[in-house]
Amino acid sequence: MKIGILMGDDIGYEVVPECVKVMKAAAARTKLDIEWVPLPIGKEGHEKHGNTTPEVTVEGLKKTDGWIMGPIGHAAYPRNDPTWVMPPIRKIFELFAHVKPVKSYENISSVHKNVDIVFLREVTEGMQSSDITVKGTGEFRPNDEISIGSRIITRKGSRRVALEAFEIARTRERKRVTASHKEPVYRLTCGMFAEECRKVASEFPDVEYEERLIDSISAELVMHPQRFDVIVTTNQFGDILTDLGAGLVGGLGLAPGLCVGERQAMSQATHGSAPDIAGQGIANPYAMIQSGKMLFEWLGRKHDEPKAAQAATFIDAAIEKVISDAKTLTRDLGGTASTGQMGDAISEAVLKA
Repeated sequence: MKIGILMGDDIGYEVVPECVKVMKAAAARTKLDIEWVPLPIGKEGHEKHGNTTPEVTVEGLKKTDGWIMGPIGHAAYPRNDPTWVMPPIRKIFELFAHVKPVKSYENISSVHKNVDIVFLREVTEGMQSSDITVKGTGEFRPNDEISIGSRIITRKGSRRVALEAFEIARTRERKRVTASHKEPVYRLTCGMFAEECRKVASEFPDVEYEERLIDSISAELVMHPQRFDVIVTTNQFGDILTDLGAGLVGGLGLAPGLCVGERQAMSQATHGSAPDIAGQGIANPYAMIQSGKMLFEWLGRKHDEPKAAQAATFIDAAIEKVISDAKTLTRDLGGTASTGQMGDAISEAVLKA
């Protein structure tokens, strides 16, 4: 297998190496043969090739099975310069679903305990203009008093994110999918999304299926998140729900993510590049390491590669042990360890798992 390594910006240079370190340990443990391919992105890409999304990187990624991408500090990029943009990697490779698990731990402070939810957010359509248009944006202002935004929902987009949700649910203990929408109001757009989710549900008789309106599920998640297993929804609703989910278990430092396509997937933690703490060695590597674990899970499932699946299991057990021991946690998790020390501890635990 080939896996790309893209550092991103700021703390990406601290958390991505820890993710790679842990993944290499798991690959060695399972004898999984991987070629690691470093590629520039973000500020590094601009410095070396004059663009935050260099062509050499796009061409390099085409030859990989998946990649790890660190957080991008696009908020600090110069405005009105097309060479300084948030790299449109999801659009280029049609990564259609962002998979974002949230999980609580007994010895980490959180609003709720016993939470274990996987959110799936469709990311190729909806309201987000950068995702739905080839040219221009999904918004325009015909005069100073009116602003208009468009929303796109397709059967293809709805079906494939629903299919990914059911495939993931089938691997979990509770085997339950909740589709969230607002069909009583958006009868055509949310209606189409719900129709496709129901069709996919009929193909998975072993998975329980239910639907919740987006407003009511927001209240339920705050009050009783333990009720949910896998939640699938549209782009903008998912953008909001996934951050809510992270808040339930301790914040974005505990929010990993995996963007998946038909053939490739990208590990990408939910948190930003945190320039205020970059270079201090205190960034929490948990989300990035978990995102790498998720890439192994996906490779194992999609490529029918048991060694990748086993590598993911070793990483999961190692993270559980390090968090349970609470000896090498970063300060945001209540410890005093550095980024590297926490990564080392997880890597060592992988080799002993």
